[in-house]
Amino acid sequence: MSKIALITGATSGIGEACAHVFAREGYNLILTGRREERLNKVAAHLNDKYDVEIIASVFDVSDRQQVIDSLEELSPEWKKVDVLINNAGLSQGLDPIQNGNIDDWETMIDTNVKGLLYVSRVVSNWMIENGKGHIVNLGSIAGKEVYANGNVYCATKHAVDALNKGMRIDLLPYGIKVTAVHPGAVETEFSEVRFKGDKDRAKKVYDGFEPLVAQDIAETIWFVASRPAHVNINDLVIMPTAQATAGNIYRK
Repeated sequence: MSKIALITGATSGIGEACAHVFAREGYNLILTGRREERLNKVAAHLNDKYDVEIIASVFDVSDRQQVIDSLEELSPEWKKVDVLINNAGLSQGLDPIQNGNIDDWETMIDTNVKGLLYVSRVVSNWMIENGKGHIVNLGSIAGKEVYANGNVYCATKHAVDALNKGMRIDLLPYGIKVTAVHPGAVETEFSEVRFKGDKDRAKKVYDGFEPLVAQDIAETIWFVASRPAHVNINDLVIMPTAQATAGNIYRK
């Protein structure tokens, strides 16, 4: 069987772009996401375009039981995952801490932190049993810096940064690679989700400069995943040329 990549949040954006890149490189795929119709559409398109096998598994990473049930029902052959891409994540709202929406906080914590943990808990044990594997965690520049009104989102991505380091240490004796990729401004659904469907407000985030696109991040993830067995890239920050820090963007 070909190598296998498991990609969470594969219905759009960076996750979907990763699915295309890894399928292009001959990987069989386990794609997960909450939106069944979109997930099946991505899987069908990749099936048509590339000669790879694909499983589309519909679940919400923030639901622990869904994660366990959906992953454990896979056959033994499909549990031989070579690369796990913990991509599923989101931001909700952009309010100062004193006005924050508690439901938004819980959604971000449940998805960005607990969801990553639930998936990693299952798949890391498969990798230990298989004697190999590579976990790639999608962080953010928000996991390296804190910006105004970013409070809880930044906290969740700082948690991903810490978890990445902890996973690297804990899985070291088993030869399992662990990498974090931290993007700056990437034009995907991210801002639209943050602003709860306000497309006009979301579009203004990228006015006046050329942001990264999902393909840029997917190709970067492929680069780190395709290094020789003795090479592990622990931590990588990738920014648009026009962006120096989280809040420092040169707009023309």
